[in-house]
Amino acid sequence: MIKIRNLVKEYKTKKQTVIGVDHVSVTINKGEIFGIVGYSGAGKSSLIRCLNLLEKPTSGEIIIDGQDLTKLSSRDLRQARQKISMIFQHFHLIKAKTVFENLAFALKAARVPKAEVKPRVTELLKKVGLSDKANAYPAQLSGGQKQRVGIARALANNPSVLLCDEATSALDPSTTKSILRLLKDINKELGLTIVLITHEMEVVKEICDRMAVMQDGRIIEEGSVYDLFANPQEHLTRQFIENILQFELPPHLLQSRQGKLIKIQFKGSIAEESVVSDVFQKYKVRGNILHGKIEYIQNIPLGIFIMELIGDAAEIDAAIRYIRIKTQSLEVLEHAA
Repeated sequence: MIKIRNLVKEYKTKKQTVIGVDHVSVTINKGEIFGIVGYSGAGKSSLIRCLNLLEKPTSGEIIIDGQDLTKLSSRDLRQARQKISMIFQHFHLIKAKTVFENLAFALKAARVPKAEVKPRVTELLKKVGLSDKANAYPAQLSGGQKQRVGIARALANNPSVLLCDEATSALDPSTTKSILRLLKDINKELGLTIVLITHEMEVVKEICDRMAVMQDGRIIEEGSVYDLFANPQEHLTRQFIENILQFELPPHLLQSRQGKLIKIQFKGSIAEESVVSDVFQKYKVRGNILHGKIEYIQNIPLGIFIMELIGDAAEIDAAIRYIRIKTQSLEVLEHAA
């Protein structure tokens, strides 16, 4: 388990003090994948680099597996860091060494006995799907393959925590998905706690159990990924989610409507029920679905539909009351003149 308590990171120049992390407190459960989302300058990179003290916090506590890293001696901190690995955006591989040699170098630096290096490298390459690339040099690899080497290197010391610093932002969408699947498999197989920072909400939706949204050095919202997608409270969170779900209607669809426009959200099992068809049977209304989508987040359906209800005003109002009771999430968008 990771506990961050009242963490502050300040950067001082001759003219001013810039606050990178502003009194952040958060708990990350053992074995979960936790995402930290924010735009550039939000403080997420500063926060994740404080977790292994690559950046020394100005104040606060970072407790990992019961140890407050901020209070450890240099010797004890080096030992604690062996269980906290990191994956970087730009790979940081040694260009003059083969894939095998890059991994062997990491193992030797961790003082792994010489006799154990070769079998361990072979095991790591198999785990990340690169057994056939052992003798290749970084320049001969694709971006996704380089990141797989980075992941293998991060796993070399059998860590309990894996920190991912924008690990997929340099990759194309297809490669990103394959890397995220690999991280998810590793999380399940090894029980690793993964902390992942990104500005891409799609990444969080794909892989994370819980998430936090950062702005101006602070965490402004936190919770399960599903809950934040289904019911975001902060404007910035809604902005991130709208970029993914894209439910803005073209202006021409809002013009000359005959009835009342509503936005319905179906959460969990209700997304698989026939609420809309039931409405058409129960009430004398007609409907045009203008936009609709069902996303699966953590394998739980989240449906959002925008539709027009046409008919007698009293029947429309009754239909709206029925849908609102069933879904507990209905918004009237527009009533045509």
